[in-house]
Amino acid sequence: MPEETLFEFEQSMTRADAAAYLRSVAEKLEADGALQLTAGARSHAVDIPDHFQFEVKVERETGGGGTEMSVEFELEWPEGGETSAEGPLEIK
Repeated sequence: MPEETLFEFEQSMTRADAAAYLRSVAEKLEADGALQLTAGARSHAVDIPDHFQFEVKVERETGGGGTEMSVEFELEWPEGGETSAEGPLEIK
């Protein structure tokens, strides 16, 4: 299925700044799931359903410029619907 990017943002930041942003996202998820993503003049609203697929991925990418590590968090659901609830994910 073709992919369409509706909003994208990337910037260098501190762990503290990233944690504050992720806390804001977590609060909106817990409250009503309505996120308004804004970066400069770009903006996109998304309503996240009560149940969705949640993926955590740690990757190592090696290329000509060295090695880059990443941790990705992805929330995914069928447009106009939601997925069924599954078991817990823990972070320690």
